[in-house]
Amino acid sequence: MEKYKRKTDKPNVREDALKYGMGYPLDEELLMLILGSGNKNMSVETMAKKIADTLDASDDEEVIKNLLALKGVGRAKALAIAAALELGKRRRNHLGAHIRTPDDIVPYVKHYAMSQKEHFLAITLNGGHDIIKIHVVSVGTVNQTIIHPREVFVDAIKENASAIILCHNHPSGKAIPSDKDIDTTRNLIEVSKIIGITILDHIIIDCESFFSFMENKLLFLEEE
Repeated sequence: MEKYKRKTDKPNVREDALKYGMGYPLDEELLMLILGSGNKNMSVETMAKKIADTLDASDDEEVIKNLLALKGVGRAKALAIAAALELGKRRRNHLGAHIRTPDDIVPYVKHYAMSQKEHFLAITLNGGHDIIKIHVVSVGTVNQTIIHPREVFVDAIKENASAIILCHNHPSGKAIPSDKDIDTTRNLIEVSKIIGITILDHIIIDCESFFSFMENKLLFLEEE
C-alpha cells in the first residue's frame, strides 16, 4: 500500500479515505465525511472541529443534547453523528468481552429486540469464553426465520471458536420459546457434538426481557 502522507494544505478527505483507508483520517476528518457539508454560516471544517471538541467533553448520555446546543448544528447533523457513534459502539464494543452468565451477553444484542423481523444470531467465543464476534445468521419474517446448521457453524469454524451462544428476537411476542425454538436448539446441539463446538446457551430477547435455555435447563448437552 502506498505510504500515507498528510497534506499541509486543505485535505481532500474523501479521496484520501478511499486511497489510504478509513484508519488514516483524523477524527475531525471522519466527522467531515459524516457531515458531508457545512452551511452558509460555517464551513464543514469548522463545524467538524466544534463537534470534535464537544464530543471530547461529553458523556455518552449528553452527546445529542450538547450537539444540538452548538450553533449551526441542526437536528439532522446531530442525529447523524450520534447514530455513527452508536453504530461504531455496537459493532466493536463486544469484542473480547468475557461472558459468564446470560446477563453478560444481553447488552450486546438487545438492540435486535426492536426489530420488526426475527434475527437469528450466533455469538462466537474463544476458549476463555470471550466474544470473538456476533454474527447475524439469518433474518426472517415477523415471527420466524429459517435456520440451517451450516450457516450457524460456518463462521465459528473459520474463527476457530471453542463455543457459541445462539440468540434470536421475538418481534411478535414475549421471550418464551416455541416448540420450534426448542426443536431447532435440540438439532443444533446434536450438530455441535459432531463438530466439537459447544453451544453454551440459546437466548431469546424481546423489548422487556430475555429467556435463557441454559438457566431454564432446556439445553440438551448430555444424554440422560
